[in-house]
Amino acid sequence: MDTEVELRSYVRDVPNFPRPGILFKDITPLLASPRAFANCIRRLAGRVERPAAVVAIESRGFLFGAGLSLHWGVPLVLARKFGKLPGPTVRQVYSLEYGEDTLELHQDSLESGQAVVIVDDLLATGGTAAATAELARQLGATVSACLFVIELSGLGGRERLAEYPVEALLAYEVSE
Repeated sequence: MDTEVELRSYVRDVPNFPRPGILFKDITPLLASPRAFANCIRRLAGRVERPAAVVAIESRGFLFGAGLSLHWGVPLVLARKFGKLPGPTVRQVYSLEYGEDTLELHQDSLESGQAVVIVDDLLATGGTAAATAELARQLGATVSACLFVIELSGLGGRERLAEYPVEALLAYEVSE
């Protein structure tokens, strides 16, 4: 399984989830296949240079971030929702379609000058990844790339992350 077409066959469309009018891209078939999941990790890793650390976004980003961290042999840093990390943190508030949310990193999770890759399963508007990048920058790290399994083109995510290299294995065109 080396082609995009084969990888795409492990992403299931679920209409009207989580609400009417949404076509959800379900990655659980990809995760259920060790071969497809391993191939996905290898393909993501091949898109960028090895970083000093992987910053994975809660929660599905943790799955791909852990795989990449093991593949590269580098630390895994978790970007979590507010209140989920013990100890001192830095936090970033960001806008959602209907409101705001907050992400946090441990204050000691990154070192100044470290090159990091931000990882999540899906790029839509780019708000969560942009907030994560800002957290990494607050800690003195340099974001060398943002990696995604799926990009929903047409929602502005790539444009919002324009200052970083953005890589996605699969792209689906959607409109707002």
